[in-house]
Parts: sequence; structure tokens; C-alpha cells
Amino acid sequence: MATILFVVTGADVWTLNDGTAHPTGYWAEEVLVPYRAFTEAGHEVTVATPGAVVPVADRASVPDQATAEAIAAVAELRRPVKLEDTDPADYDAVFYPGGHGPMEDLAVSPESGRLLTRALASGRPLGVVCHGPAALLAARTEDGGSPFAGYRITAFTNDEERQAGLADKAPWLLQDRLVELGVDFAAGEPWAPHVVVDRNLVTGQNPASSAGAAEELLRLLG
Repeated sequence: MATILFVVTGADVWTLNDGTAHPTGYWAEEVLVPYRAFTEAGHEVTVATPGAVVPVADRASVPDQATAEAIAAVAELRRPVKLEDTDPADYDAVFYPGGHGPMEDLAVSPESGRLLTRALASGRPLGVVCHGPAALLAARTEDGGSPFAGYRITAFTNDEERQAGLADKAPWLLQDRLVELGVDFAAGEPWAPHVVVDRNLVTGQNPASSAGAAEELLRLLG
């Protein structure tokens, strides 16, 4: 049995470029699908959030009662540990789901950035999906660069943000910021499953990529 740390946004709004607070949170599919894959494979999941706040799902990602019930059944979401006190060395793998929430909090969290830097350097599997790669923006090496520079990754694309209707309102676009870090950004077709693996790093482009990212993380766990 492996132990897998889910680092989940604690934000319930995303501040748009006009100052509007857009309701958000984590994207349900990006938590539920990997959680199911990992636990059904016999692994244990721990959820961490900034300040150990109980995370909320983006309402747009909860289309029906069945999804709401599936979220309610994940006890770990109701008792998260404090991200600031979390050591990635205590876990066999780390996983970051998305939703627009990470654009608000994890993108500027030095604690999350340090955790990501250590997780990447450890060689243990690290999975990041959709808007979860916003957290990569806070990761820094000792010389101030990005530990992810030169890695081939994917994430929610500019085209997808435009098609979702939020690109013009966003304070910044994730694909642009990641390219500025020096990553090798690999965009797939909008909304289609697309997963990229580079060394111990697994990234998924969008919600539809959650299952594939979980599968690759399990493969790396052996």
C-alpha cells in the first residue's frame, strides 16, 4: 500500500481582473476519479489544504446528486491536514487536482512551492492536473529559477480558457505563465484527454485527463 498526498485548493473564489470574486473551488472530477483509482488499487489518500480549511467543489463541477454524494463519501475531504505542516517525504506520491481555485491560492503559496520542489527532486511520482499546474508558479530553486524549467508538461490551455468564456476576465492565463517558467508546454486538443509524463512528473491537460493521469501515477508507483 502506498500513501498519496492530495494537495487541494482551499480557495472558494477566483479574483478576476476587474476585482470580481468568481465562485470556484476544486474541480470534482479531478478529485473523484483519481481518488477512486488510487483507493481501489489499495492505496491510502491524505488531503492537505492551506490552513487545513475544508475544501469546496466548484459548483459547475457538481452537475447532479450522484456527484454530490460521491464528494460527501470522501471522508478525507472533510478532515484535511495543514499544507504548511506537510512533508512530502512522508508520502509515496503527491497529486494536485485543479479547478480555478489553485489560480487564487496555490499559485502564490510558498509552502506549496517548497513542497512541489521537494517532491520533484525526490524522484517520487508527482501528478498535477488541469489548473493544478498553477501551483508550479510558486516553486523556486535556490537561485530563484523554476525547478520545472525544461520539463515537458501540459495544463489547461489558453484555447480551453477562451472556450470556457473566462480568458478575457482572467488576470493571467495559465499556459502563458507556465511557458514563462521555461517549461516545454505540450498542448493537446481542447477538452480531449491528454497526459504528459516526463521523468517522475505526470501532468494532465483538463478534467478529461484525470483518469489517464491517475493511471500513469499508478504505473510509476509500480
